[in-house]
Amino acid sequence: MELIDKDLQSIQEVRNLLIEAQKAQEVLSTFSQCQIDKIVKAIADAGAANAEKLAKMANEETGFGRWQDKVIKNIFGSKGIYEAIKDQKTIGILRDNKEEKILDIGVPVGVIAGIVPSTNPTSTIMYKTLISIKAGSCIVFSPHPSARNCIKETVDILTRAAEAAGCPKGAISTITLPTLHATQELMKHPNTKLILATGGPGMVKSAYSSGTPAIGVGAGNGPAFIDKSADVKLAVKRIIDSKTFDNGTICASEQSVIVERCMEEKVIAEFKAQGGYFLDEQENKQLARFILRANGTMNPQIVGKSVEHIAKLAGLTKVPSAARVLIGREINVGHEYPYSREKLAPILAFYVEENVDAVLKKSQEILHLEGKGHTFCMHANDEELVKHFSLHIPASRILVNTMGSLGGVGGTTNLFPALTLGCGAVGGSSSSNNIGPMDLINIRRVAYGIKEIETLRQEAGVGCSSSNIGNSCCEKNLVDEIVRRIMKELI
Repeated sequence: MELIDKDLQSIQEVRNLLIEAQKAQEVLSTFSQCQIDKIVKAIADAGAANAEKLAKMANEETGFGRWQDKVIKNIFGSKGIYEAIKDQKTIGILRDNKEEKILDIGVPVGVIAGIVPSTNPTSTIMYKTLISIKAGSCIVFSPHPSARNCIKETVDILTRAAEAAGCPKGAISTITLPTLHATQELMKHPNTKLILATGGPGMVKSAYSSGTPAIGVGAGNGPAFIDKSADVKLAVKRIIDSKTFDNGTICASEQSVIVERCMEEKVIAEFKAQGGYFLDEQENKQLARFILRANGTMNPQIVGKSVEHIAKLAGLTKVPSAARVLIGREINVGHEYPYSREKLAPILAFYVEENVDAVLKKSQEILHLEGKGHTFCMHANDEELVKHFSLHIPASRILVNTMGSLGGVGGTTNLFPALTLGCGAVGGSSSSNNIGPMDLINIRRVAYGIKEIETLRQEAGVGCSSSNIGNSCCEKNLVDEIVRRIMKELI
């Protein structure tokens, strides 16, 4: 019986996909903006038309979140992204500045490797396909193994629509036999020109160390501060709505709530009124054992699960059926304190500090532990306080009076709509942007001359003037000018 090596098969598949993608790239690179835009619209329409079907597939296959919320994600990842990028100029001459005599020309980067997480699989495929094709580049996806079927179905749907609109065959594809070796081959292969990585810290680090240019995102662990000036009822509603959206699987969702001591009772009462369940000391310890695995990483058993499921898993028998989010009191921050870490589930940490300065310090501490450069939320109607926090918080997105999850991705704010959120240098990312097509192109600049060497000499103080040697010095080179000055001083 012939034995087949799975790793070798997956590596060969990647190489074949990249050969096809490179051929498609050569064709796609000749397309006009009009041709590209026609394909982009077809992709967006296909994604939106299949939003519910793909949401249900993702929910069933991964066990994460709620399919109803995944429909919203899919609509956002298709129609929402399309509306934001449809009028962007990405191909050919982007800008013709007659006054400064500079032309900016958009150039595709080439074949892109798209790393896809299991938490937002179908919506991420739609989003990354749209921004890549809009940028004139092909994309090959590496799916998370636990979401490979819904990812393949999404890619198939989008590919059919794209090719019907004129997209070259092979421009959009996915690995069907996902392995670690396949992903590494995809990231390191010479045909891959850029990696668009969304996933765990290990995967993002691997992307940056592959030798291929990469855009990756770090972990989210955003605190939410409710200030004295906030509308507390509305603030709590937004936080709970955000943390329960798709059972907390968006990395921009709030991970902890921080208040001043003077606000403690008022905020706790409001959380309880809206479905927040505060764990007692024993329950706090019980749940803490399930948040992290032994190696310190997030426990997949809680990711994207409902309060009911998590309570049953942890043996929390007193949690009422109406509870929407589990809240654990915490005072410490560190790798060994699970509530201070990222929790992609309807679980919140609750911190109480003595004053605003202490709140700021605690927020910084939480973000420096995990989530640097990602997202920070605050609920306040004091604009000066917002500015003060914004100047000192190590986050790329400071969200004010909105949901963290949908606010961070641009759903409830005017941030650029995106499902890849850069964390900047502080978070180990190459960009702090909400990543869009303009992050996926190179810009070739054409610059016309505006000065001659004589002008530069004059500006430097070594050109013609009444105190210089004769009126004919502008016809001499710079070396002659210096020699004349030396000779004059010697005489």
